[in-house]
Amino acid sequence: MTNPHPVSDFDRAYLPANAPKQMRIAGIDEVGRGALFGPVVAAAICLSLEQCQQLEAIGVRDSKQLSPKKRTKLAKEIAAIAEVRIGYATVAEIDRLNILQASLLAMKRAILKLAIVPEFCAIDGKFSIPHLEIPQKAIVGGDRQSPLIAAASIVAKVWRDDLIVRFARKYPHYDLAANKGYGTKRHRQGIAEYGISPQHRMSFKYRIFRQRDRQ
Repeated sequence: MTNPHPVSDFDRAYLPANAPKQMRIAGIDEVGRGALFGPVVAAAICLSLEQCQQLEAIGVRDSKQLSPKKRTKLAKEIAAIAEVRIGYATVAEIDRLNILQASLLAMKRAILKLAIVPEFCAIDGKFSIPHLEIPQKAIVGGDRQSPLIAAASIVAKVWRDDLIVRFARKYPHYDLAANKGYGTKRHRQGIAEYGISPQHRMSFKYRIFRQRDRQ
């Protein structure tokens, strides 16, 4: 008998028991929240319930458990299965709003870019997206448990990493290609010697100038 809910056991638990196979659902995650440099980036991946089983079949799991090469490969495979959209909040928005609100804004922007409005959104983290008129569930550690959210984490990570590598050509003093904007020792050394760039988050000033390295 065909499984009427071809999603992971975890994802199935929060969907309606009678959800039709054509139901459009989205997974949403963000990356770059703890970085000192660059925007916070979110991805929304949207597909029908019957397509969800393909995520596990291609090996989707938390992006932090995958090599860069594997993430890049999976991002392309996810895009072939699902609709994928990126949203981000700029450094100026992070400094004005705070990083939590900027992260939620980036996720909302990614969702609103979807061509077809999903019927349900699975959001990584403990905070729901404000003023989103779509049923949603915030899931702590969702990228480790939900293939839907894990797929979004992979896409967002690949997109942001590529962006920071491009920034590295413009700002060569901070070892950005290696650290992707996070506060490594070489990044801090670059700040100490050359100062900050327009893409550094001034609201993270304490993190930027404190002595302890942050990975």
